[in-house]
Amino acid sequence: NQHIRNKDTMQTIQSHEEDRRTPLISFIIPFYNLPVEMLIECIESVIALPLDGDEREIIVVDDGSDVCAMNELSDYGNDIIYIRKANGGLSDARNMGLRMAAGEYIQFVDGDDCLIPSAYRQCIETVKRKNPDMVMFEFTRNRKDIAHSEEEYVCNKKEENLHLSADGPVTGTEFMLKNNIKATAWGYVFSKNVLMNLRFATGIVHEDEEFTPQLIIRCERIYCLPFKAYYYRKRQGSIMTGKNSDWKESRMNDMHTVILHLNNLADTMPSKDRLAMQRRVAQLTMDYIYNIIILGMPRDAINKRIEQLRSEGLFPLPDRKYTQKYRWFRKITANKIGLNILIHTLPLLKRER
Repeated sequence: NQHIRNKDTMQTIQSHEEDRRTPLISFIIPFYNLPVEMLIECIESVIALPLDGDEREIIVVDDGSDVCAMNELSDYGNDIIYIRKANGGLSDARNMGLRMAAGEYIQFVDGDDCLIPSAYRQCIETVKRKNPDMVMFEFTRNRKDIAHSEEEYVCNKKEENLHLSADGPVTGTEFMLKNNIKATAWGYVFSKNVLMNLRFATGIVHEDEEFTPQLIIRCERIYCLPFKAYYYRKRQGSIMTGKNSDWKESRMNDMHTVILHLNNLADTMPSKDRLAMQRRVAQLTMDYIYNIIILGMPRDAINKRIEQLRSEGLFPLPDRKYTQKYRWFRKITANKIGLNILIHTLPLLKRER
């Protein structure tokens, strides 16, 4: 189909950028070796949104799948731009989508997930009415919530209370100072203007954790919606379901790299931004310590990683009143006895669940 375009070279990408209108939202859908039924469900969830054809742009990025899905998507030829590239990982695929995107706003949707159209309408209305830099929303792992979302949307439309449902605006700095953010890159729609030169780091697993706080802190107008607008499908074979020891080690190495990068960035920021980023660094460090324990790493490996954090000024955790959970975790890990208790009990508690 002539409307499905296979972009393999920089020359064809540049020629595409020269001839198109500016959509309101570009939806970037990266995928790799997915069942085509999942990808179709994802695409149809975007098409179902109340956006005219020239208001939306759907960019499907095939990250070098074993079998090209272009033929199976021929029925959607008028609706999508299909990019097939050499395998480079999720970050690389998303960055390719960003390079192609012409929309005023960007929304990432993983190819094995989908938007919930009834709830996502609220995001679109907020974008159109409020001129935000970012609109955050909730997600669900329960497919039944898709039907519940439709009922919730109808109720809100009858009461005409969108302005009550949209919490904001607030700056990204203020938001990060007061909240533990959800770093998933598909958990918000954002203005392309705030992106500037920011891109996903390639070759790591926790790319969202590095990307999202940098993006949020650039925003001046953030709105938060309480609606479940995204269906997240956790499936076997995804990049987050590996369980061997090498995968655990690699995952923790990546998280440590992200923490160090964000901590170094914080040192270069104005005072209020620095405090906001330091909160995120402390939260990630707490999660890192929890995970090296819960993933069942050997005791000497745990000690080595904690001593590395200590040498980098990241441990003990800073004495801040962020959340009750943070204060509890900091107090226990600040001394050897408490840390030993966690190392012995957390893996056992996980097995009992």
